[in-house]
Amino acid sequence: MHVSLVMTIIGQDRPGLVESVASLIADHGGNWLESRMSHLGGQFAGILRVQLPGEQEEALVRALKSLETKGLSIVVIAEQPKPAAGAEPLTLLEIVGQDRPGIVRQISLALASHGVNVEELDTECHSAPMSGETLFQAQAKLRIPASCNTAELRLDLEKIAADLIVDISIAPLPPIRPAHPT
Repeated sequence: MHVSLVMTIIGQDRPGLVESVASLIADHGGNWLESRMSHLGGQFAGILRVQLPGEQEEALVRALKSLETKGLSIVVIAEQPKPAAGAEPLTLLEIVGQDRPGIVRQISLALASHGVNVEELDTECHSAPMSGETLFQAQAKLRIPASCNTAELRLDLEKIAADLIVDISIAPLPPIRPAHPT
């Protein structure tokens, strides 16, 4: 029986950091399935999902914990069961505007109040090309439940956009189609 594990990794960025984790996973018969990793504020941060033989789970977790002596903090949890078939389609939310504290809080509060699940969230700040002011940009993949009044959700998001002076767009993502063998 195989198990899937989800883990977060954070530590001072340095060469060989990913390799040290990948080696331990491979040494325990694991398969690196998916990950999101990035350099943030001088730190290396990532989340990944691996699959391995069930009898190797405890040994892998112990081996990963040994990396704490090298300045890595790793949290490992067992993957949760997948949602039932028929889950809501993904919707893309994009936000662009002058940076200010509270943008993510206000948007996420509105989404949560409508029962919307944030599946992915990518944010960044950078200098605007002409003015040099700090621009905030975000992209979120959302699952909007069928019970959600999407007109009310749009109104709430548009009100926040006007208050914060940001542009918000929300649109359905096309379904991902499996590749067909040729």
